[in-house]
Amino acid sequence: MSTAAPSQVAIGPGALGSPIQTLDVIAGRPVSNTRRAWRRFFKQRLAVVGLVITGFLIFIAVFAPFIAPTPMEAADLMSANEFPGPEHLFGTDAVGRDVLTRIIYGTRTSLIVGFSAVALAAVIGIPLGLAAGLRGGWVDFGVMRIVEIMVAFPGILFAMFLVSLTGGGVQNIILAIGVTSWVTLCRLTRSQLLTLREQEFVLAARSMGVPEWEIGFRHMLPNALAPLIVAVTLAIPTAIFAEAGLSFLGIGINEPTPSLGKMVADSAQYIRVYWHLGFFPTLAIALAMLGFTFVGDGLRDALDPRQN
Repeated sequence: MSTAAPSQVAIGPGALGSPIQTLDVIAGRPVSNTRRAWRRFFKQRLAVVGLVITGFLIFIAVFAPFIAPTPMEAADLMSANEFPGPEHLFGTDAVGRDVLTRIIYGTRTSLIVGFSAVALAAVIGIPLGLAAGLRGGWVDFGVMRIVEIMVAFPGILFAMFLVSLTGGGVQNIILAIGVTSWVTLCRLTRSQLLTLREQEFVLAARSMGVPEWEIGFRHMLPNALAPLIVAVTLAIPTAIFAEAGLSFLGIGINEPTPSLGKMVADSAQYIRVYWHLGFFPTLAIALAMLGFTFVGDGLRDALDPRQN
């Protein structure tokens, strides 16, 4: 049986000021753009692999107390620095704590920092970019001068400075990374709105007296979501790596909260003999980075309107 080629039909504007939407029609059934994007996403093998990895990491982070073989702070000096074996699959550290347990809880810490820091960056950057792109004039000038000042400071060095002032801990790490990583989202939001500001549906809404804030939030921002979703997804592994780097330097997560970066740093003095102390935390960081990067790349290709 032959399958009819998909055809597009216009369904008209979904709301005042929205561009004309199209639906693919296959065998008489409409297929939304969202469904098409998911189909393109799942056709990419690396994207699916990334989704599996991130789903697995999120699962073990959420259910860490039930999955971890031992309590988070349980230590046994008699079992210190044991190599991987049946009793401790990833071995033990210098004070006899189960490395697998520490990695599970360290993954939870990394994901909390990654998601929370990116959420904070989005809360700061997207509204500022929206204001700059929508209003222009002195608002745009002021926002862009702040962006230029932030760009002048390397993000990781600025985060180190903030952590040095506020001290370590999960909340302070989230604050430091979030405050230093909003610039990219702000500039991307602004550029998207500058492109959309002169579109016909925006001019039509403005001519009908729709308030500027409603035009921005209800009509322009939804049309700019695709690149923002990709940027947010790709920012998560960057935040995870930043937390690991700060913890590796000794100014990040404090004990007894597990951190993958701190586990790698603590293993440095034992790495020539006890290889497992640094190998498994490093592998966990690499998996998290790869997983979210593959998902972000997959979303970028799936949400690209030029893709068929």
